Formats: sequence, structure tokens, C-alpha cells
Amino acid sequence: MTNKATVARKFAVHHNTEVKRRFEEVAKGGEEAARRIENIYLGAAQGIIGFNQKALAIAQANVDAAFDCARELVGVTSPSEFIEVSTKHARQQLQAMGQQTRELAELAQKAAIESMGPFATGLGGVLLGRLDLS
Repeated sequence: MTNKATVARKFAVHHNTEVKRRFEEVAKGGEEAARRIENIYLGAAQGIIGFNQKALAIAQANVDAAFDCARELVGVTSPSEFIEVSTKHARQQLQAMGQQTRELAELAQKAAIESMGPFATGLGGVLLGRLDLS
């Protein structure tokens, strides 16, 4: 073999080895990114499930309160008693609505933070080639 052929062969072998190494690094990064995305979606799904469960519990509590109010209204004997029962129910529901809104907002915020936190730190690191970030 000539000197040029030997040099060309060594260059090709080195180049192929380097390409293979880089391809493996990219594949590893892709697998890690896929795993982290899967975890992000799993966390988001869990947050949505928790939010929906709370919303259903709130709806049930509001229906129960409406039926309780209706039961009380059936037993009223005067217009003043009707106004008293109605006002009491409205006041209780207004307080409950404030609390329910706070609870749902907290759940939504928690779910958003928990689902985006890994994306902002971990997946960003994978995309930048730093696999050591969690």
C-alpha cells in the first residue's frame, strides 16, 4: 500500500469510529430525553387526575348543599323564614366557593409546577448534551 492509501485508510477508520461514537451519544441522549418526557407527561396526567377528582368532590358538595337548602325551603312557613334560609344558603355557598376556588387554583399551580419543573431542568440538560442534570 502506498503512503497516501495508508493515510486515507487510517483517516476513514478514525472518521468511522468518531461517527459511530457520536451517533451512540446522540442515541443515548434521545433515549434519555424520551424517558424524561414520558415522566413529565405521567406527572402532568397525575396532576390532572387529582384536579378532576377535586372538581368532582366540589361538585358533589355543591349538589348536596343545594338539596339541603331545598329541604329547608320546603319546610318554611313564612316569607321571612324563606329569606332567612335563602340568605344563609347563599352566604355559605359564597364562602364555600371562595375556598373551593383556592383549592382548585392550588392544585392547578402544583400540577403545572411539578410537570414543568423536570422539563425546565432535566430535559433542557439533555437537549444541551448535559446528561447529568435531573
